[in-house]
Formats: sequence, structure tokens, C-alpha cells
Amino acid sequence: MTEIAVMGSGSWGTAFAMVLADAGGDVTIWGREPETVTGINRDHMNERYHPGLVLHESIRATTKAAEALVKADIVVLAVPAQTLRENLSLWRSSLPPNAVVVSLMKGIEIGTSARMSQVIHQAGGVPNEQIAVVSGPNLAREIAQKQPAATTVACADESSARQLQDACTTDYFRPYWTTDVVGVEIGGSVKNVIALANGIAAGMGLGENSQASLITRGLAEMVRLGVALGADPLTFQGLAGVGDLIATCQSPLSRNRTFGTSLGRGLTFAEATEQMKQTCEGVKSARSIFQLACQHEVEMPITEQVVAVVHHGQPPIQMLANFMARAPRAEPGMPAR
Repeated sequence: MTEIAVMGSGSWGTAFAMVLADAGGDVTIWGREPETVTGINRDHMNERYHPGLVLHESIRATTKAAEALVKADIVVLAVPAQTLRENLSLWRSSLPPNAVVVSLMKGIEIGTSARMSQVIHQAGGVPNEQIAVVSGPNLAREIAQKQPAATTVACADESSARQLQDACTTDYFRPYWTTDVVGVEIGGSVKNVIALANGIAAGMGLGENSQASLITRGLAEMVRLGVALGADPLTFQGLAGVGDLIATCQSPLSRNRTFGTSLGRGLTFAEATEQMKQTCEGVKSARSIFQLACQHEVEMPITEQVVAVVHHGQPPIQMLANFMARAPRAEPGMPAR
């Protein structure tokens, strides 16, 4: 039986732990809050993030990171993206040397503009061929309810990607593997920023035409940045690209869309943050993504406007005006004139 440590007891970490247990894994969740750990061990429930849902009876939890990691064949990292480096500095000595280390995080590190796989390599000392990422249209609540879903698992080493694929395949969760780690991570990070923009549009009362236009042009931004970093453009046509983009932009379960909707309806940044009460990776990563785009001379006008609204106080209505005032150009695939 595959021994699996899930480092993080939040919404997605808990839901993915359920998938891994249903797939036959022996799963231990590490959590920071003693009350959450007690609830998982005693009641088989995580009431804070998934109230009313019963977890697989075999899942255990602990507040001791070393205890969760000691025999793990697979280590799943499910903490907020901006805390990963600090956590890995504490966990590095306990990471099993041959474990596949999996990122569930969809963000870019503030300050370094590093992808999560790069942070795992740098701060955790994990070889690239043992680092995998999971990304797709995987809203945690629906996965926890065992609604049918699919995802992408990526690792530079095909055998590790297939190992992870086997470890999370169930009758309701279907993973597809790839070796394009860069593409999967960029898709998972950029879609959060586009979802913020789409939420702002929805909050302002703009309809389906406006939102479809934002999503489509957001996909173009995602592809441009990914290709500049060495990703396969075909990755963005799949689950980790357009699939995740659609789910995150359109679902009321999406934290990023919800946060954007609050801003579009007139709430201040502080008011939207207080209302959310959970980590919103797009808010945290937007500036890092735009910085990465600038470093590689990639044009990302939607991302630029989201940064202006979220981090510089620009009114949402000005975002719309700035975007619509851009010079007309050819549709991708057409010769420039």
C-alpha cells in the first residue's frame, strides 16, 4: 500500500486526501490546528472546510510534520503558496529521500516570481524528477462530494507522473499525465488572475459576452507567458489550461471569482478580504505573475489591470475602460497588417 502524507488540512488538501484514500492509499494529513486534527481522527470530518462530509475512515491526522512524513512514498504539499518556502525549511530534514513530492498550489512566489516546483527544488532540496504538480478544474467542494472530475498530473519524469496518476485514480476522479510541469503550473496560476477579472466584470453587472471575451483573452495571456517560459502550447488546450480556466472563472465556488465579484460590486479590498476568510491565490500572485511577464517581455493586459485594481486601488470601472481602449489588432493565427 502506498504511504501518503498530505501536508495541509485546508479545503483542497482534505478533498485530495479523500481521493488518495479512495484510490487505496494509506493517508496521513498534517494540520496546524489541533481542533481540526482531532475532528478528523475522532469524527472523520473536517468541519471547518467541509462541514457535513464524512472522510474516508482510514485517513489519519497529526499536528507533527515528522510523524506524517516518516514513511511517505508520496508527499502532497497543500499549504498556501506564499508559505511554502518557510514550511519546507522546517520540513526539509524529514522529507523521505525517494518520495515523489506533489504540489497542489496554484501560485507564483512573491519576490522571486518562482513557480512552486522551483520553490520545492530550492527550499526542499528535492530533485526535479521527483517533483510533480496537480492542476485542473478541481473545485474542492465538488471533489469532496465525489462528483466526477478530471485533472492533469505533471512531472518531468514520466514514471513519477504515472506513479502519481495511479495513486489518485478513482471511479470519480480521472487524472491525465504529462511531463510539461511549466505549462501546468502557469495554467494553474494565471487562471486565478483571470478569474479575479471575470469576477469583477460579473460584479459590475456585465453579461456573458463580456465574460466570454475576458476568459478567451485571458487564455491568450496564459499561453503567451507559458510559451515564453518553455511550456508546450497544447497544454493550455487541456484540463490544466482552458478546463481550469472555465471552472475558476465561472463557478460561485471559486474563491478568486468570488473575491473579484465583491470588488466589482463596490466593496473595498479590505472588505472583500474580510468577507472571503480564506486564501485567494490570485490576489497574492497577481503581482508576481505580472513581474514574471515583464521579465520575459510578455504582454498581459488583463493581468496588468487586475494588479492595478487589487494592489493599487484603481476603480474597477477604469479597468474596463483601459482594456477596451487598447488598439485593435489581428486575431491570433491571422497575419499582422
